[in-house]
Amino acid sequence: MPALLAAVLPLLPTDALAHASERGHVLILPTGYYLVGGALAVAASFAVLGLLRGDALERAFAARLPIGTLGESGRLATSLVSFAFLATLVAAGFLGSRDPLSNPLPLTVWTLLWVGLTFVQGMFGNLWRWIDPWYGPWRLASRLIGRNAADAPPLALPAWLAMWPALLLLLAFAWFELVYPAPDDPEKLGLVVGLYWLFSFAAMLALGHAEWSRRGEFLSVFFAMVARFGIVERTPSPDGKNRLALCLPGAKLATTEPLPFSGTLFLLAALGSVSFDGLSKTFFWLGTNGINPLEFPGRTAMMGINGTGLLAVSALLAAAYLVSVAAGEALARGRESGFAAAAGLLVWSIVPIALAYHFAHYLTALLVNGQYALVALSDPFARGWNLFGTAWWQVEAALATGSAAAWTIWNLQAGAIIGGHVLAVLAAHRLAFRLHPTPRAALLSQLPLTLLMVAYTVLGLWLLSTPTVG
Repeated sequence: MPALLAAVLPLLPTDALAHASERGHVLILPTGYYLVGGALAVAASFAVLGLLRGDALERAFAARLPIGTLGESGRLATSLVSFAFLATLVAAGFLGSRDPLSNPLPLTVWTLLWVGLTFVQGMFGNLWRWIDPWYGPWRLASRLIGRNAADAPPLALPAWLAMWPALLLLLAFAWFELVYPAPDDPEKLGLVVGLYWLFSFAAMLALGHAEWSRRGEFLSVFFAMVARFGIVERTPSPDGKNRLALCLPGAKLATTEPLPFSGTLFLLAALGSVSFDGLSKTFFWLGTNGINPLEFPGRTAMMGINGTGLLAVSALLAAAYLVSVAAGEALARGRESGFAAAAGLLVWSIVPIALAYHFAHYLTALLVNGQYALVALSDPFARGWNLFGTAWWQVEAALATGSAAAWTIWNLQAGAIIGGHVLAVLAAHRLAFRLHPTPRAALLSQLPLTLLMVAYTVLGLWLLSTPTVG
Protein backbone atom coordinates (compact mmCIF):
# COMPACT_ATOMS: atom_id res chain seq x y z
CA MET A 1 0.00 0.00 0.00
CA PRO A 2 2.71 2.59 0.82
CA ALA A 3 4.42 1.74 -2.45
CA LEU A 4 1.15 2.28 -4.35
CA LEU A 5 0.58 5.65 -2.66
CA ALA A 6 4.13 6.70 -3.46
CA ALA A 7 3.53 5.93 -7.10
CA VAL A 8 0.10 7.59 -7.37
CA LEU A 9 0.50 10.75 -5.27
CA PRO A 10 2.96 12.50 -7.63
CA LEU A 11 0.41 12.10 -10.44
CA LEU A 12 -2.41 13.88 -8.59
CA PRO A 13 -3.15 17.53 -9.54
CA THR A 14 -1.91 20.16 -7.08
CA ASP A 15 -1.64 23.95 -6.97
CA ALA A 16 1.31 25.40 -8.88
CA LEU A 17 2.97 28.44 -7.34
CA ALA A 18 4.43 30.75 -9.99
CA HIS A 19 5.58 34.33 -10.37
CA ALA A 20 6.04 35.72 -13.85
CA SER A 21 8.58 38.38 -12.94
CA GLU A 22 11.20 35.97 -11.58
CA ARG A 23 13.72 33.92 -13.50
CA GLY A 24 12.33 30.47 -14.24
CA HIS A 25 15.71 28.80 -14.76
CA VAL A 26 19.34 29.02 -13.75
CA LEU A 27 21.54 30.42 -16.49
CA ILE A 28 24.01 27.56 -17.07
CA LEU A 29 26.68 29.55 -18.88
CA PRO A 30 30.44 30.08 -18.47
CA THR A 31 29.94 32.71 -15.81
CA GLY A 32 33.61 32.90 -14.91
CA TYR A 33 34.52 34.08 -18.39
CA TYR A 34 31.92 36.84 -18.22
CA LEU A 35 33.11 37.97 -14.80
CA VAL A 36 36.74 38.15 -15.82
CA GLY A 37 35.90 39.68 -19.19
CA GLY A 38 33.70 42.33 -17.64
CA ALA A 39 36.30 43.29 -15.06
CA LEU A 40 39.01 43.48 -17.74
CA ALA A 41 36.78 45.62 -19.99
CA VAL A 42 36.23 48.21 -17.25
CA ALA A 43 39.91 48.20 -16.27
CA ALA A 44 41.01 48.48 -19.92
CA SER A 45 38.68 51.43 -20.49
CA PHE A 46 40.37 53.23 -17.61
CA ALA A 47 43.81 52.52 -19.10
CA VAL A 48 42.74 53.89 -22.49
CA LEU A 49 41.20 56.99 -20.94
CA GLY A 50 44.48 57.65 -19.18
CA LEU A 51 45.98 58.39 -22.58
CA LEU A 52 43.32 60.99 -23.46
CA ARG A 53 43.38 64.60 -22.47
CA GLY A 54 40.38 66.17 -20.77
CA ASP A 55 40.00 68.85 -23.44
CA ALA A 56 39.80 66.19 -26.16
CA LEU A 57 36.96 64.48 -24.31
CA GLU A 58 35.11 67.74 -23.83
CA ARG A 59 35.36 68.60 -27.53
CA ALA A 60 33.78 65.24 -28.39
CA PHE A 61 30.98 65.68 -25.88
CA ALA A 62 30.32 69.26 -26.94
CA ALA A 63 28.90 68.11 -30.30
CA ARG A 64 25.16 68.72 -30.72
CA LEU A 65 22.67 67.94 -33.49
CA PRO A 66 19.61 70.26 -33.33
CA ILE A 67 16.33 68.41 -33.86
CA GLY A 68 13.74 71.18 -33.31
CA THR A 69 11.89 73.09 -30.61
CA LEU A 70 9.15 72.23 -28.16
CA GLY A 71 6.89 74.74 -26.44
CA GLU A 72 5.70 74.67 -22.84
CA SER A 73 2.01 75.05 -23.67
CA GLY A 74 1.36 71.31 -23.92
CA ARG A 75 2.89 70.45 -20.55
CA LEU A 76 -0.26 71.31 -18.60
CA ALA A 77 -2.42 69.12 -20.84
CA THR A 78 -0.09 66.10 -20.78
CA SER A 79 0.21 66.32 -17.00
CA LEU A 80 -3.57 66.39 -16.57
CA VAL A 81 -3.90 63.35 -18.85
CA SER A 82 -1.25 61.61 -16.75
CA PHE A 83 -3.14 62.47 -13.57
CA ALA A 84 -6.40 61.13 -15.02
CA PHE A 85 -4.58 57.92 -16.02
CA LEU A 86 -3.15 57.58 -12.51
CA ALA A 87 -6.55 58.17 -10.91
CA THR A 88 -8.04 55.44 -13.13
CA LEU A 89 -5.27 53.05 -12.10
CA VAL A 90 -5.85 53.74 -8.40
CA ALA A 91 -9.58 53.15 -8.88
CA ALA A 92 -8.74 49.89 -10.65
CA GLY A 93 -6.66 48.90 -7.64
CA PHE A 94 -9.80 48.99 -5.49
CA LEU A 95 -12.41 47.93 -8.04
CA GLY A 96 -10.54 45.70 -10.49
CA SER A 97 -9.21 42.17 -10.35
CA ARG A 98 -7.46 40.94 -7.17
CA ASP A 99 -4.88 39.13 -9.34
CA PRO A 100 -1.69 41.27 -9.63
CA LEU A 101 -1.14 39.94 -13.15
CA SER A 102 -4.63 41.00 -14.24
CA ASN A 103 -4.87 44.36 -12.46
CA PRO A 104 -3.19 47.27 -14.31
CA LEU A 105 -2.10 49.14 -11.15
CA PRO A 106 0.75 46.89 -9.93
CA LEU A 107 1.78 46.12 -13.51
CA THR A 108 1.99 49.82 -14.37
CA VAL A 109 3.73 50.90 -11.17
CA TRP A 110 6.32 48.13 -10.91
CA THR A 111 6.85 47.36 -14.60
CA LEU A 112 5.94 50.28 -16.86
CA LEU A 113 6.88 53.10 -14.44
CA TRP A 114 9.72 51.85 -12.24
CA VAL A 115 11.32 49.69 -14.96
CA GLY A 116 10.20 50.94 -18.36
CA LEU A 117 10.18 54.68 -17.74
CA THR A 118 13.59 54.49 -16.06
CA PHE A 119 14.99 52.99 -19.26
CA VAL A 120 13.36 55.69 -21.39
CA GLN A 121 14.67 58.46 -19.12
CA GLY A 122 18.18 57.06 -19.22
CA MET A 123 18.20 56.59 -22.96
CA PHE A 124 16.42 59.71 -24.21
CA GLY A 125 15.95 62.35 -21.51
CA ASN A 126 13.43 63.79 -19.11
CA LEU A 127 10.07 62.56 -20.39
CA TRP A 128 8.83 62.59 -16.77
CA ARG A 129 8.75 66.40 -16.91
CA TRP A 130 5.82 66.13 -19.34
CA ILE A 131 3.88 63.32 -17.66
CA ASP A 132 4.42 64.37 -14.04
CA PRO A 133 0.93 63.76 -12.53
CA TRP A 134 1.30 66.63 -10.03
CA TYR A 135 2.18 69.56 -12.28
CA GLY A 136 -1.22 69.98 -13.97
CA PRO A 137 -3.34 69.68 -10.81
CA TRP A 138 -0.91 72.01 -8.99
CA ARG A 139 -1.28 74.64 -11.72
CA LEU A 140 -5.08 74.41 -11.64
CA ALA A 141 -5.24 74.51 -7.84
CA SER A 142 -2.90 77.51 -7.80
CA ARG A 143 -5.21 79.38 -10.16
CA LEU A 144 -8.26 78.54 -8.08
CA ILE A 145 -6.69 80.07 -4.96
CA GLY A 146 -5.48 83.11 -6.90
CA ARG A 147 -1.79 82.24 -6.99
CA ASN A 148 0.37 82.54 -10.11
CA ALA A 149 2.97 79.92 -10.98
CA ALA A 150 5.71 82.54 -10.53
CA ASP A 151 4.52 83.59 -7.05
CA ALA A 152 6.58 82.58 -4.04
CA PRO A 153 5.04 79.61 -2.18
CA PRO A 154 3.67 80.21 1.33
CA LEU A 155 6.41 78.10 2.94
CA ALA A 156 10.09 77.50 2.25
CA LEU A 157 11.96 74.24 2.64
CA PRO A 158 14.92 74.87 4.97
CA ALA A 159 18.27 74.82 3.17
CA TRP A 160 19.76 72.44 5.73
CA LEU A 161 17.24 69.76 4.73
CA ALA A 162 18.88 69.61 1.29
CA MET A 163 17.63 66.37 -0.36
CA TRP A 164 17.03 64.37 2.81
CA PRO A 165 13.23 64.23 2.23
CA ALA A 166 13.78 62.59 -1.17
CA LEU A 167 16.25 60.10 0.33
CA LEU A 168 13.88 59.08 3.13
CA LEU A 169 10.99 58.66 0.69
CA LEU A 170 13.18 56.59 -1.65
CA LEU A 171 14.11 54.26 1.22
CA ALA A 172 10.43 53.96 2.20
CA PHE A 173 9.58 53.11 -1.42
CA ALA A 174 12.36 50.50 -1.54
CA TRP A 175 11.16 48.99 1.74
CA PHE A 176 7.62 48.70 0.43
CA GLU A 177 8.81 47.13 -2.84
CA LEU A 178 11.45 44.76 -1.47
CA VAL A 179 10.54 44.03 2.17
CA TYR A 180 6.77 44.47 2.63
CA PRO A 181 5.02 41.10 2.10
CA ALA A 182 2.41 42.21 -0.47
CA PRO A 183 3.60 45.13 -2.64
CA ASP A 184 1.68 43.65 -5.60
CA ASP A 185 -1.67 43.57 -3.81
CA PRO A 186 -3.82 45.94 -5.92
CA GLU A 187 -5.86 47.34 -3.03
CA LYS A 188 -2.89 47.94 -0.73
CA LEU A 189 -0.85 49.44 -3.56
CA GLY A 190 -3.79 51.65 -4.56
CA LEU A 191 -3.99 53.00 -1.00
CA VAL A 192 -0.23 53.70 -0.89
CA VAL A 193 -0.16 55.37 -4.31
CA GLY A 194 -3.22 57.50 -3.54
CA LEU A 195 -1.88 58.66 -0.17
CA TYR A 196 1.55 59.40 -1.63
CA TRP A 197 0.02 61.49 -4.41
CA LEU A 198 -2.02 63.50 -1.88
CA PHE A 199 1.00 63.97 0.39
CA SER A 200 3.19 65.24 -2.47
CA PHE A 201 0.41 67.44 -3.80
CA ALA A 202 0.00 69.10 -0.39
CA ALA A 203 3.77 69.58 -0.17
CA MET A 204 3.82 71.22 -3.60
CA LEU A 205 1.01 73.61 -2.67
CA ALA A 206 2.89 74.60 0.46
CA LEU A 207 6.48 74.62 -0.84
CA GLY A 208 6.11 75.05 -4.60
CA HIS A 209 6.11 72.42 -7.33
CA ALA A 210 9.67 73.07 -8.51
CA GLU A 211 11.18 73.04 -5.03
CA TRP A 212 9.48 69.86 -3.84
CA SER A 213 10.18 68.12 -7.16
CA ARG A 214 13.87 69.02 -6.84
CA ARG A 215 14.37 68.05 -3.21
CA GLY A 216 11.45 66.00 -1.91
CA GLU A 217 9.45 64.02 -4.47
CA PHE A 218 11.74 61.03 -4.97
CA LEU A 219 10.46 59.96 -8.40
CA SER A 220 11.08 63.42 -9.86
CA VAL A 221 14.52 63.55 -8.25
CA PHE A 222 15.47 60.08 -9.48
CA PHE A 223 14.16 60.55 -13.02
CA ALA A 224 15.88 63.94 -13.36
CA MET A 225 19.20 62.41 -12.31
CA VAL A 226 18.84 59.47 -14.69
CA ALA A 227 17.88 61.80 -17.56
CA ARG A 228 21.34 63.41 -17.36
CA PHE A 229 22.57 60.52 -19.49
CA GLY A 230 19.82 60.68 -22.13
CA ILE A 231 20.76 61.56 -25.68
CA VAL A 232 18.17 64.38 -26.02
CA GLU A 233 19.14 67.71 -24.48
CA ARG A 234 16.56 70.39 -23.69
CA THR A 235 17.75 73.99 -23.53
CA PRO A 236 15.20 76.68 -22.53
CA SER A 237 15.33 79.80 -24.71
CA PRO A 238 14.15 83.40 -24.03
CA ASP A 239 11.15 82.98 -26.35
CA GLY A 240 9.67 80.38 -23.99
CA LYS A 241 10.42 77.40 -26.22
CA ASN A 242 12.71 74.47 -25.50
CA ARG A 243 15.44 73.84 -28.05
CA LEU A 244 16.08 70.12 -28.49
CA ALA A 245 19.34 68.58 -29.66
CA LEU A 246 20.92 65.15 -29.82
CA CYS A 247 24.09 64.57 -27.85
CA LEU A 248 26.31 61.73 -26.67
CA PRO A 249 25.29 59.81 -23.52
CA GLY A 250 26.69 61.71 -20.57
CA ALA A 251 27.36 64.90 -22.53
CA LYS A 252 25.04 66.86 -20.22
CA LEU A 253 27.44 66.28 -17.32
CA ALA A 254 29.33 69.39 -18.45
CA THR A 255 26.75 71.55 -16.65
CA THR A 256 26.25 69.46 -13.51
CA GLU A 257 27.01 70.80 -10.07
CA PRO A 258 28.20 68.77 -7.07
CA LEU A 259 25.30 67.19 -5.21
CA PRO A 260 24.87 67.78 -1.48
CA PHE A 261 25.75 64.88 0.78
CA SER A 262 22.09 63.83 0.94
CA GLY A 263 21.94 63.82 -2.88
CA THR A 264 25.04 61.66 -3.03
CA LEU A 265 23.45 59.18 -0.62
CA PHE A 266 20.23 59.29 -2.69
CA LEU A 267 21.98 58.07 -5.83
CA LEU A 268 23.89 55.40 -3.93
CA ALA A 269 20.70 54.22 -2.20
CA ALA A 270 18.96 53.92 -5.58
CA LEU A 271 21.74 51.62 -6.78
CA GLY A 272 21.96 49.78 -3.47
CA SER A 273 18.23 49.02 -3.37
CA VAL A 274 18.25 47.37 -6.80
CA SER A 275 21.39 45.43 -5.88
CA PHE A 276 19.73 44.22 -2.70
CA ASP A 277 16.69 43.16 -4.70
CA GLY A 278 18.97 40.77 -6.57
CA LEU A 279 20.92 39.69 -3.49
CA SER A 280 17.87 39.00 -1.31
CA LYS A 281 16.69 36.21 -3.62
CA THR A 282 20.00 34.36 -3.89
CA PHE A 283 20.78 31.05 -2.24
CA PHE A 284 23.82 32.81 -0.75
CA TRP A 285 21.74 35.39 1.12
CA LEU A 286 19.25 32.84 2.40
CA GLY A 287 21.99 30.44 3.45
CA THR A 288 23.85 33.21 5.25
CA ASN A 289 20.71 33.86 7.29
CA GLY A 290 20.21 30.18 8.13
CA ILE A 291 17.34 29.56 5.70
CA ASN A 292 17.13 26.57 3.38
CA PRO A 293 16.53 28.06 -0.12
CA LEU A 294 14.44 25.00 -1.03
CA GLU A 295 12.12 25.72 1.92
CA PHE A 296 11.73 29.48 1.43
CA PRO A 297 9.43 30.67 4.25
CA GLY A 298 8.04 33.68 2.37
CA ARG A 299 8.54 37.45 2.60
CA THR A 300 6.64 37.83 5.87
CA ALA A 301 9.17 35.71 7.74
CA MET A 302 12.02 37.65 6.12
CA MET A 303 10.84 41.21 6.89
CA GLY A 304 13.28 41.89 9.70
CA ILE A 305 16.23 40.30 7.89
CA ASN A 306 15.51 41.98 4.56
CA GLY A 307 14.79 45.37 6.13
CA THR A 308 18.16 45.29 7.86
CA GLY A 309 19.82 43.97 4.72
CA LEU A 310 18.40 46.77 2.56
CA LEU A 311 19.87 49.43 4.84
CA ALA A 312 23.13 47.53 5.26
CA VAL A 313 23.75 47.12 1.52
CA SER A 314 23.00 50.80 0.85
CA ALA A 315 25.24 51.86 3.75
CA LEU A 316 28.05 49.53 2.64
CA LEU A 317 27.93 50.86 -0.91
CA ALA A 318 27.94 54.45 0.34
CA ALA A 319 30.91 53.73 2.61
CA ALA A 320 32.84 52.03 -0.22
CA TYR A 321 32.20 54.98 -2.52
CA LEU A 322 33.19 57.61 0.04
CA VAL A 323 36.36 55.71 0.96
CA SER A 324 37.24 55.41 -2.75
CA VAL A 325 36.80 59.14 -3.29
CA ALA A 326 38.80 59.99 -0.18
CA ALA A 327 41.60 57.65 -1.27
CA GLY A 328 41.58 59.15 -4.76
CA GLU A 329 41.77 62.68 -3.44
CA ALA A 330 44.66 61.67 -1.20
CA LEU A 331 46.53 60.16 -4.15
CA ALA A 332 45.90 63.27 -6.24
CA ARG A 333 46.54 65.59 -3.29
CA GLY A 334 43.25 67.30 -4.15
CA ARG A 335 43.39 70.28 -1.86
CA GLU A 336 41.91 72.63 -4.46
CA SER A 337 38.56 70.90 -4.75
CA GLY A 338 38.08 69.30 -1.35
CA PHE A 339 36.52 65.98 -0.42
CA ALA A 340 32.90 67.20 -0.25
CA ALA A 341 32.99 68.71 -3.74
CA ALA A 342 34.69 65.62 -5.16
CA ALA A 343 32.18 63.22 -3.58
CA GLY A 344 29.22 65.32 -4.73
CA LEU A 345 30.50 65.61 -8.30
CA LEU A 346 31.95 62.16 -8.94
CA VAL A 347 28.76 60.47 -7.74
CA TRP A 348 27.22 61.41 -11.09
CA SER A 349 29.41 58.68 -12.57
CA ILE A 350 27.34 56.16 -10.57
CA VAL A 351 24.22 56.93 -12.65
CA PRO A 352 25.14 54.76 -15.70
CA ILE A 353 25.95 51.88 -13.33
CA ALA A 354 22.55 52.24 -11.67
CA LEU A 355 20.89 52.39 -15.10
CA ALA A 356 22.75 49.36 -16.40
CA TYR A 357 21.96 47.21 -13.40
CA HIS A 358 18.35 48.42 -13.40
CA PHE A 359 18.06 47.26 -17.02
CA ALA A 360 19.81 43.95 -16.44
CA HIS A 361 17.99 43.06 -13.22
CA TYR A 362 14.48 43.85 -14.47
CA LEU A 363 14.81 42.83 -18.13
CA THR A 364 12.92 39.55 -17.83
CA ALA A 365 10.19 41.21 -15.77
CA LEU A 366 9.76 43.88 -18.43
CA LEU A 367 9.57 41.32 -21.23
CA VAL A 368 6.88 39.22 -19.54
CA ASN A 369 5.01 41.57 -17.20
CA GLY A 370 5.02 44.27 -19.87
CA GLN A 371 2.76 42.00 -21.91
CA TYR A 372 0.48 41.42 -18.94
CA ALA A 373 0.28 45.21 -18.50
CA LEU A 374 -0.91 45.71 -22.09
CA VAL A 375 -3.59 43.09 -21.56
CA ALA A 376 -4.73 44.50 -18.20
CA LEU A 377 -4.87 48.11 -19.42
CA SER A 378 -7.47 47.15 -22.01
CA ASP A 379 -9.78 45.91 -19.24
CA PRO A 380 -8.77 47.84 -16.10
CA PHE A 381 -11.88 46.99 -14.05
CA ALA A 382 -12.25 43.34 -15.18
CA ARG A 383 -15.57 44.08 -16.91
CA GLY A 384 -14.83 42.35 -20.20
CA TRP A 385 -13.72 45.56 -21.97
CA ASN A 386 -11.19 45.72 -24.79
CA LEU A 387 -10.29 49.42 -24.86
CA PHE A 388 -7.01 49.13 -26.79
CA GLY A 389 -7.55 45.85 -28.61
CA THR A 390 -5.09 43.97 -26.39
CA ALA A 391 -7.40 42.38 -23.82
CA TRP A 392 -7.26 38.97 -25.50
CA TRP A 393 -3.57 38.93 -26.31
CA GLN A 394 -1.78 35.70 -25.50
CA VAL A 395 1.12 36.47 -23.17
CA GLU A 396 4.31 34.89 -24.53
CA ALA A 397 6.28 33.89 -21.43
CA ALA A 398 8.63 31.97 -23.74
CA LEU A 399 10.36 35.28 -24.44
CA ALA A 400 12.20 34.77 -21.15
CA THR A 401 12.53 30.96 -21.05
CA GLY A 402 14.40 28.33 -22.99
CA SER A 403 18.06 27.98 -23.91
CA ALA A 404 18.00 30.46 -26.81
CA ALA A 405 16.24 33.10 -24.72
CA ALA A 406 18.63 32.46 -21.83
CA TRP A 407 21.64 33.02 -24.09
CA THR A 408 20.19 36.25 -25.53
CA ILE A 409 19.02 37.66 -22.20
CA TRP A 410 22.26 36.84 -20.40
CA ASN A 411 24.35 38.52 -23.09
CA LEU A 412 22.08 41.57 -23.09
CA GLN A 413 22.40 41.77 -19.31
CA ALA A 414 26.15 41.25 -19.31
CA GLY A 415 26.61 43.75 -22.14
CA ALA A 416 24.50 46.35 -20.33
CA ILE A 417 26.44 45.99 -17.08
CA ILE A 418 29.84 46.14 -18.77
CA GLY A 419 28.78 49.03 -21.01
CA GLY A 420 27.31 50.94 -18.08
CA HIS A 421 30.49 50.58 -16.08
CA VAL A 422 32.65 51.65 -19.02
CA LEU A 423 30.47 54.74 -19.43
CA ALA A 424 30.80 55.34 -15.68
CA VAL A 425 34.60 55.24 -15.96
CA LEU A 426 34.41 57.73 -18.84
CA ALA A 427 32.09 60.03 -16.86
CA ALA A 428 34.30 59.87 -13.77
CA HIS A 429 37.35 60.71 -15.87
CA ARG A 430 35.65 63.76 -17.35
CA LEU A 431 34.47 64.95 -13.96
CA ALA A 432 37.93 64.43 -12.47
CA PHE A 433 39.37 66.97 -14.91
CA ARG A 434 37.00 69.54 -13.41
CA LEU A 435 38.43 68.84 -9.97
CA HIS A 436 42.15 68.55 -10.74
CA PRO A 437 44.26 70.81 -12.93
CA THR A 438 46.68 68.23 -14.35
CA PRO A 439 46.07 64.96 -16.24
CA ARG A 440 48.27 63.07 -13.77
CA ALA A 441 46.29 64.25 -10.75
CA ALA A 442 42.98 63.52 -12.49
CA LEU A 443 44.14 60.00 -13.38
CA LEU A 444 45.44 59.24 -9.90
CA SER A 445 42.22 60.41 -8.31
CA GLN A 446 40.30 57.80 -10.34
CA LEU A 447 42.31 54.71 -9.40
CA PRO A 448 40.36 53.74 -6.24
CA LEU A 449 36.99 54.53 -7.84
CA THR A 450 37.88 52.41 -10.87
CA LEU A 451 38.75 49.49 -8.57
CA LEU A 452 35.34 49.89 -6.94
CA MET A 453 33.67 49.87 -10.38
CA VAL A 454 35.56 46.70 -11.36
CA ALA A 455 34.41 45.02 -8.14
CA TYR A 456 30.83 46.14 -8.71
CA THR A 457 30.93 44.82 -12.29
CA VAL A 458 31.87 41.39 -10.98
CA LEU A 459 29.20 41.59 -8.27
CA GLY A 460 26.50 42.62 -10.74
CA LEU A 461 27.28 39.80 -13.16
CA TRP A 462 27.41 37.30 -10.29
CA LEU A 463 24.02 38.43 -8.98
CA LEU A 464 22.51 37.83 -12.42
CA SER A 465 23.94 34.33 -12.76
CA THR A 466 23.73 32.83 -9.27
CA PRO A 467 20.76 30.59 -8.36
CA THR A 468 17.78 32.37 -6.81
CA VAL A 469 14.50 31.42 -5.22
CA GLY A 470 11.62 31.90 -7.60
